[in-house]
Amino acid sequence: MLNRLLIPLLAFATLFASCTAEKYDIVITNGIVYDGSGDFPDEADIGIRGDKIVTIGTIHNTSGAKKVINAGGKAVTPGFINMLSWGAGSLLNDGRSMSGIKQGVTLELFGEGSSVGPLSEEMQRQRWGDNPSDYLWQTLGEGLQHLEDNGISTNVGSFVGATTLRIHQIGYNDREPTEEELATMKQLTDEAMREGAMGLGTSLIYAPAFYAKTDELIELSKVVGEYDGMYISHMRSEGNRLVESVEELITIGREAGVHAEIHHLKAAGRQNWDKLDQVIEKVEEARSSGQPVTANMYTYDAAATSLAAIFPPWTQDGGHSAWIERLKDPETREQIIEEIKTPSDGWENFYLMAGGGNGIILVGLRSDELQKYVGMTLSEVAAERGDKDEVRTAVDLTVEDNNRIGAIYYLMSEENVQRQIQLPWMSFGSDGGTFAAEGDILNRQMHPRAWGNFARLLGKYVREEKLISLEEAIYRLTGLPATNLKLNNRGLLKEGYYADIVIFDPETIEDHATFENPHQYATGVEHVFVNGIQVLDNGEHTGESPGRFVKGPGYYAAQN
Repeated sequence: MLNRLLIPLLAFATLFASCTAEKYDIVITNGIVYDGSGDFPDEADIGIRGDKIVTIGTIHNTSGAKKVINAGGKAVTPGFINMLSWGAGSLLNDGRSMSGIKQGVTLELFGEGSSVGPLSEEMQRQRWGDNPSDYLWQTLGEGLQHLEDNGISTNVGSFVGATTLRIHQIGYNDREPTEEELATMKQLTDEAMREGAMGLGTSLIYAPAFYAKTDELIELSKVVGEYDGMYISHMRSEGNRLVESVEELITIGREAGVHAEIHHLKAAGRQNWDKLDQVIEKVEEARSSGQPVTANMYTYDAAATSLAAIFPPWTQDGGHSAWIERLKDPETREQIIEEIKTPSDGWENFYLMAGGGNGIILVGLRSDELQKYVGMTLSEVAAERGDKDEVRTAVDLTVEDNNRIGAIYYLMSEENVQRQIQLPWMSFGSDGGTFAAEGDILNRQMHPRAWGNFARLLGKYVREEKLISLEEAIYRLTGLPATNLKLNNRGLLKEGYYADIVIFDPETIEDHATFENPHQYATGVEHVFVNGIQVLDNGEHTGESPGRFVKGPGYYAAQN
């Protein structure tokens, strides 16, 4: 009699266990789970169904799951958030996001001053030509949705760029907006926030962004504040007026009532390295008063931008053609050369901050005739050309190449890099694109940060230098930026959250990219999931493209 009762009970138990297991598409077992909160990790299994995490704990029966991954005691974490990416263009050409995915990045954020929208008719014409049927998008939201529809392996999001707003209404001219122009810029900001922008992004050392006054930025940021968005900025100075620029950022945040973040915090130029103390003091004073102020950084002591950064901003008033014409004019040319050589607090002089041409490496020349100079310092190029004046060489190269010319600048101290990593309000951004090490990319010299920024943090600075704990580093790559951005159900390993998940080996994760040979993938990341779909399997890209346009808080406010 007992056996007759047990048989159906056992059958029911087997069926129940099987049904329970079948609710998972993917199960990750035997992982050391760092949930992104900064707390100590726990041994746990994770069950994924669709695009969400449905279980974190012990999963006894995995037989019905479509796929089971044994993490083998490796770290299981939320996907990493790249707070500053220039990947929009590269993702249009190749959506795999190889250099980012291989480091565990599952969200690339754009919008340092420039954004993919909103675009005026003239901006669309310059981008795509004279035929309106060729125009792919107009607004910021349409541009990001186009990326998703085109197929991308990583999630994307963006700030609306104040530079883009300015060009939309004012062009490249050095003047304040009229009341009507400012009203339109505010309306465009409002539309971008409703579409899902994270906030307002600025890049204030570059023309035409340099021409914007503080009051203009406060007015735009007030619109962002209505949707609980952020103000994020490449500040007006990272060098001689670093402290004053931090004060401006804090003022904008306070007056507009928004969270303010410093893009790629640095003290640039040897003469400014000791100012980091004052910067930290200013930020922490604001934070202690209740004002939300944070920063992000990349983990290198050299920056990268264009050679145009050595020129006074007034030279670019009116746009590229006007700039080149000024450089060609003999009298104006001499004035410009003299200004570049003369110390001043009126603008950000990258030539002097780098200590001259020996601290500047040319990486982005367009002309075939000038390609031989790629990878050389400005001083070396001047010597090879027989020029006694390396500033004059920079002017000549700009005119000959008719191009802004990419350049790497040695500006920061390693000691300051290490100090910044230890700041509890610091997150991380590559300030680079996201690429595959193949094809034409291999012919382009670039900063290694696109290939190694996040792995370098976890390998060099966490494992080797022990500057911060692994759980703290994971928090600053995931939970902290997600909280600052007010993301919806992302940034943590939590039931009901999107399954953006990374499995990596803390003992082996390492960056390999160098300034001499940047096109080298990081190693140590084994598996990556984006919205529940595996995009990296045992270190190899799966070819899947589940990435989405991740929207900021304004989008959800507009739905209510």
